[in-house]
Amino acid sequence: MSSVPTGAYAYVLCAVIGTVACAVPAVLSDTTSWLTVGLLAGLYAVCELPSRCPLTGYSVPVSPGSFFPVLLAAAFLLPAEAAALVAVPGALLGRVERRPAGVRRVWRAAQLALATWAAARTYDLLGVDDAPGPPDFPYVLLPAAAGALAFCLVLGVLEGGVLATAERLPLRRAWHGLVPGSAVPHLVHGLAGLMMAVLWRSPYGPVSAFFVLLPMYISCWLFAQYHRESTAHQATIRALVQAVDLKDRYTRGHSERVGRASVLIARELRMDEERLEAIRFAGILHDVGKLGVPTRILRKEGPLTPEERRVIELHPEYGHEITRGICFLDEARAAILHHHERLDGTGYPAGLAGAQIPEFARVVAVADAFDAMTSTRSYSRARPVSVALKELERCAGSQFDPRMVQALVRALSRHGWSTAVTSDDETPPAPPAPPPAIPLPPAPRAAPAPLARGRAGRGGDRPSGGGRR
Repeated sequence: MSSVPTGAYAYVLCAVIGTVACAVPAVLSDTTSWLTVGLLAGLYAVCELPSRCPLTGYSVPVSPGSFFPVLLAAAFLLPAEAAALVAVPGALLGRVERRPAGVRRVWRAAQLALATWAAARTYDLLGVDDAPGPPDFPYVLLPAAAGALAFCLVLGVLEGGVLATAERLPLRRAWHGLVPGSAVPHLVHGLAGLMMAVLWRSPYGPVSAFFVLLPMYISCWLFAQYHRESTAHQATIRALVQAVDLKDRYTRGHSERVGRASVLIARELRMDEERLEAIRFAGILHDVGKLGVPTRILRKEGPLTPEERRVIELHPEYGHEITRGICFLDEARAAILHHHERLDGTGYPAGLAGAQIPEFARVVAVADAFDAMTSTRSYSRARPVSVALKELERCAGSQFDPRMVQALVRALSRHGWSTAVTSDDETPPAPPAPPPAIPLPPAPRAAPAPLARGRAGRGGDRPSGGGRR
């Protein structure tokens, strides 16, 4: 919302008025513990500052919401009207990524203040004793959980409202997934906030409560590291896939679809969740070795010579070498190397047979052939999904693993399949209609070929017996 609509300004103004109405009683009251309010507000402000370590120069890896336990501790320690004030300084000083920064900071302060007020009010309404000592366990767990959920609910409702007014989204769409997706993290924050409140009221005093933030910071740092590493992995994969697509324009989008089909098969086979990402990478990168094949061969219009076909058949080995230094691919490299092997041992590059072929390679081989048959290319028409599946079943046992074929059949019966044109005629607006493609009859063969490939293997292997593709 770089340009804020009038409705969004009105919405933010209403939130600010609500915050003032909630906090005014604390300002007018003579019993407000300003020392506690000041300590918690200062602690939250320091946590939310976009700081950089002066010794190392590295940014502190925290994200908005990392230190919500401080606000929830305030909700469990203070009256609702005083707790609402704790979030204001930190929200006003916090980092803002997009403009207008002033409006966003004011909105954030009002949103967090109202959510903290709601958490404190819920905690108080459930009958928690306001005695100065620590609360009783385990009875305090239910009010604390209810307060954390109230905090989550108010944040979600307010966030959905500002999205609806600023981005002009329907309310149902704006609120979709905001509360359910954050309920568990907020319950964890509520538990950490309760620990802070207990230590604050213990004989060790407020200083001991600060140590609860140490594991919170470590967990935030680990999550930030994981997110940074995951982002780097995705960027590496995207760069390799884009390079292949630029070089072999006839298979644009093929890699992503093979990755998607590979995951469908893997889920049907009940592979562990940690292997699903690896099988997706294997499917996406199965043709990365084409970066080592001369472009003139990949884009050749006519039939390939035996020598050119031998060069094409080197692309699995090229792909294995290209990805050798990418440690996070692990098992995916075996699929990149062996996805052109056949169950009967007549494939390449190693002529492996049966169970000698890695499981990932057998999965990718089926996904690759399926997408090659169901995609429209400049050199062949797409086959219907049902026809492609029948062809896969016909070649199961000789070319493909029957388990993988049946897994794909079951997955598509439940989820269906979205096909797309992957020819090189996508970019020009309203291109002239090409002449209708005339399917060529199958070439006579004296013996089964090791593997029939579509257009010099550009778009993945198809089951044998299909003629020129």
